[in-house]
Amino acid sequence: MIFGFLIFPGLEELDLVGPWEMISFWSKYAHGPENCLMVAQKPEPVICAKGMSLNPHVTFAACPRLDYLLVPGGEGTRKEVDNKTLIQFVSDQAEHCQAVLSVCTGTFILKRAGLLSNRRATTHWASLQSLRKQGDVEVAEDRIVRDGNIWTSAGVSAGIDLCLAFIASVAGEDTAGKIQLGTEYYPSCKSYGGLHRHPQAPGYLKRMD
Repeated sequence: MIFGFLIFPGLEELDLVGPWEMISFWSKYAHGPENCLMVAQKPEPVICAKGMSLNPHVTFAACPRLDYLLVPGGEGTRKEVDNKTLIQFVSDQAEHCQAVLSVCTGTFILKRAGLLSNRRATTHWASLQSLRKQGDVEVAEDRIVRDGNIWTSAGVSAGIDLCLAFIASVAGEDTAGKIQLGTEYYPSCKSYGGLHRHPQAPGYLKRMD
């Protein structure tokens, strides 16, 4: 099994690094995918939204058939939704992927690739209205949304929860629990400053009260 992570300029660091940690931990310690690959259009380093530099393992042209594909979000998606080469790569790989996942505004790349028509999906809270304007997507204000083999999540840190839920569905809750313990991912659920009540905050945050 090969798990691919799409990378492109301007991606949000934690959108990628959080899921990478969960999936690679699964791969290394709990009999997960045999290989995890960062895939980019070109072979040179990719600079993320806040300056982190990533070295791709493989280019689109040389990428093998993936079993799973994760698409991060970030400011870079605003440009990449119009990148025909990138969109075609996602569309082509999705044809044989067992599952395609997106974090944050990676949802819009999935939409442009034709993967979200008449499906439920979510995205970063600040982009929920933009997703609604797409017309044929049922927007859910949840942290994680699964519709068939398409998984989407809310913003940034939600990608960690997305991957744990995905692992639980594929490999069982015991495996997901081992990864959760190994990575010590037990969020405090504390809301600083009460900003979960922000008028634009998604419904799942408002239910914290």
